[in-house]
Amino acid sequence: MTARIDIGTSAPGQSAFFDIEELLATRLLVQGNSGSGKSHLLRRLLEGSAGLVQQVVIDPEGDFVTLADRFDHVAIQAADHSEAEIGRLAARIREHRVSVVLALDELEVEAQMRCAATFLSALFDAPREHWYPALVVVDEAQLFAPAVAGEVSDEARRASLGAMTNLMCRGRKRGLAGIIATQRLAKLAKNVAAEASNFMMGRTFLDIDMQRAADLLGMDRRQAEQIRDLSRGQFLALGPAVSRRAIAVTIGAVETQARSGSPKLVPLPTATAPADLQGLLFAPGNDTPPPPPPRAPVPTTDDLLRTISRPGPVLSPTAAPSAPAMADGERDAVIDTVLREIVEDPEATYRAPAILYQDFGVRCRMHRLASSGLDLTAFRRRLAMARAGLYGEPDEGWLDAMALGALLPEDMLAPFLLVAAAARNGQDAPGDAALAQVYGTHSLGRVRRLIAYMEEQGIFVLRTDLVGKRSITIPRLGWTTTAALPQAAE
Repeated sequence: MTARIDIGTSAPGQSAFFDIEELLATRLLVQGNSGSGKSHLLRRLLEGSAGLVQQVVIDPEGDFVTLADRFDHVAIQAADHSEAEIGRLAARIREHRVSVVLALDELEVEAQMRCAATFLSALFDAPREHWYPALVVVDEAQLFAPAVAGEVSDEARRASLGAMTNLMCRGRKRGLAGIIATQRLAKLAKNVAAEASNFMMGRTFLDIDMQRAADLLGMDRRQAEQIRDLSRGQFLALGPAVSRRAIAVTIGAVETQARSGSPKLVPLPTATAPADLQGLLFAPGNDTPPPPPPRAPVPTTDDLLRTISRPGPVLSPTAAPSAPAMADGERDAVIDTVLREIVEDPEATYRAPAILYQDFGVRCRMHRLASSGLDLTAFRRRLAMARAGLYGEPDEGWLDAMALGALLPEDMLAPFLLVAAAARNGQDAPGDAALAQVYGTHSLGRVRRLIAYMEEQGIFVLRTDLVGKRSITIPRLGWTTTAALPQAAE
């Protein structure tokens, strides 16, 4: 089995090849105006490498789902799944090495960004044993990694941009090779585009995009003019996976077609007379609304005055029925029960706190508690305590610990409290896997960076003996855990 695929011709009678193994290590950026042939290039690349490597396609227009008709790709319509289900699907995709096309065409732009961020983050956070090589193709990458803020929320933009940055900057060590295509280099975040080492530059007319493309290809301003003269389906290629010097490549034919092709001219309908056209346009249809009912006679001013002055019935105010108030003790017990249910639910481990807050309200009403009295900030604090095994309001012994935890970012409170609980009770230091679970991540590397951050801030002091066992001291509280292996079975 060869790792080189034919993508087209670079000169009469000469074929141009892509080295897939080199592409996995160096990534690819495709740029070209609308109609330059970017999707055709991506389809040729995907079809040629379908039997060599796993493929994951982020498809905002739903054009690549036709790959499933010819190859072993699984088409996923994102609009049919929740955010949590998208994350689970991505984890299973890495585990079972399935090639998929994630179609986002039925979602609005902000929902597309949120879905892509969840999907890419789950691919990135897969366990180390599932770090198989895979091509991750993102079409219209400027939507998911915009250079400037747009009309979408800052939260969606940051999540999407962070996921794209992880894919292009740190994905290689996890086996993820990013292939991104964009219409406008000027609209694509520079830190995302800069990580690619292979470039395919198609027809471009705007000076700012043409200059950036020429800079990436190592051309001067006069040579950059040839980018405007490229025909449809022709690209200037450069990079270790295709050519050490910039060459013009004409992309070859493909086996599958997009659901929506380019518009073609068709003959206009013939009409015998303008009256016929008017009849076609204004003919009543099956959905024509019925005519409006006849209007009631308009009352005169005297009628209105008599109606207003007429005495009406005497109404006595009645109080709206309300549910009996729940006692404080019973209310606290319900809150603790609901928090315990959420913590024990494996699907809730990696959900965002805002989503869990909605679930919390529903569960409270199922326990006949109409209002928990907790806003989102208070819920985050109680959730962090519950994940650390602490329920109810903290006692006096925990007041200093809670004050210290308030100095940390909200997402770090649960790992801190888990360590603090073990230290206060003289138990073993929690392992990395246990800290990752309460931190809401699959990545043990993130946990190690979290511990290093707390050590830099003076929150933790770590000691590791010759056996490799780790103990953690919280000097401001005077609490210390007993030593245990960080990789101990949880």
